[in-house]
Amino acid sequence: MRPNHVRKIVNEMTPAARLAAAIEVLEDVEARRRPVADALKEWGLKRRFAGSKDRAAIANHVYDALRLRDSARWIMGENSARATLLGSLGRVRGWSVEEIAALFYGEGHAPAALTEAERGRLAAASLDAAPLHVAADIPEWLAPSFAAAYGENAGAEGAALAGRAPVDLRVNLLKTTREKALAALAHLGAGPTPFSPVGLRILPNAEGRAPALSAEPAYAKGLVEVQDEGSQLAALLAAASPGDQLLDLCAGGGGKTLALAAMMENRGQIYATDSDGRRLMPIYDRLERAGARNVQVRAPRGRDGLAAVLADLEARCDLVMVDAPCTGTGAWRRNPDAKWRVRPGALEQRIADQDRVLAQAARCVRPGGMIVYVTCSALIDENEARVAAFLAERQGFEALTGEALAKRAGLPDLARFASRHGPGLRLSPATSGTDGFYVCGVARG
Repeated sequence: MRPNHVRKIVNEMTPAARLAAAIEVLEDVEARRRPVADALKEWGLKRRFAGSKDRAAIANHVYDALRLRDSARWIMGENSARATLLGSLGRVRGWSVEEIAALFYGEGHAPAALTEAERGRLAAASLDAAPLHVAADIPEWLAPSFAAAYGENAGAEGAALAGRAPVDLRVNLLKTTREKALAALAHLGAGPTPFSPVGLRILPNAEGRAPALSAEPAYAKGLVEVQDEGSQLAALLAAASPGDQLLDLCAGGGGKTLALAAMMENRGQIYATDSDGRRLMPIYDRLERAGARNVQVRAPRGRDGLAAVLADLEARCDLVMVDAPCTGTGAWRRNPDAKWRVRPGALEQRIADQDRVLAQAARCVRPGGMIVYVTCSALIDENEARVAAFLAERQGFEALTGEALAKRAGLPDLARFASRHGPGLRLSPATSGTDGFYVCGVARG
């Protein structure tokens, strides 16, 4: 058996070999139109020589390249995987042409040497004449939607969505305080989030790597949960109180459910459900780790599905949280490959889903209660337009302005993010430093 130090040397790939591997994965993603996670997993299984640091470095190269896919290709003048990686290196890593050339030398496992044309393209890299979808690195068919949502800031908003995201954590007040959590994670460089009073933020390192939280006692003991600050704010804007009867209609893995349970101090009742029971599976372990005891998980069963588990909640709930299924355009920092796979048909389906869950919420909220409609989308079609369609079909409901929603939740500083397209608030990487979220409160009279 080899000594450990020998095994480490044998298994370590050179930086140039990691770049060649990244190109290979990008080619696979493009050819087979598959999620990056699947391509990376398959690559690693077939190449056992690659260690964990190698796989992490390759994944970072791949994800960074996909964040800037269209602008990288514009710079390089072609659409290949190699061009995608090359065009992204200078912009993400800040590498000069010579630094890039030092790793593209065509020997051993390194990528082929730079051509004179590639050198020239890298040296003259500019997006000054690029159309919106290229400068913003968004799908071309969505450029009009971004222009409608953000106006002259559409390019900057898209570019911010192409950046790296920090690791945001929510402090679980059922078990600890923000100050104690900060002290427990000080060695990771954790600091407070700007807007959420229960948030912590850990910035990625220069290589884009995030800390291994699963090895942290604070995480294992349920003192903190991974949750983007925007998602934390969406839960806080619901202004749930101890003793409330609350329905989390699209609970999924339970991120907002856990946040709401802490806000309610384990008093009252949260009914957590989802149209797809499989999405609820992670919630059980998370509830136990967090010490949340006021949550009743209702997985849909049988032919009647969700209707059966909601039957006894009609007009009973003080709050209905609707974290609606959406295109996920606001979460592209965390899922950069997803933006290149989304299609117009997906938007149409999500709009139908959003109208459906809002109708379900209307049946369950009591008079005097509140629906809180949330998406991680940047698109008016999924946000303000859905609220407008809901109100047009129903009497007795009224949407709160962004200012009123922020004031109601005791977070008046968030009023600066009031939507200019209708009621509710809009958050984004460019404005609030969070993922892209839309939050709107709809009161039942």
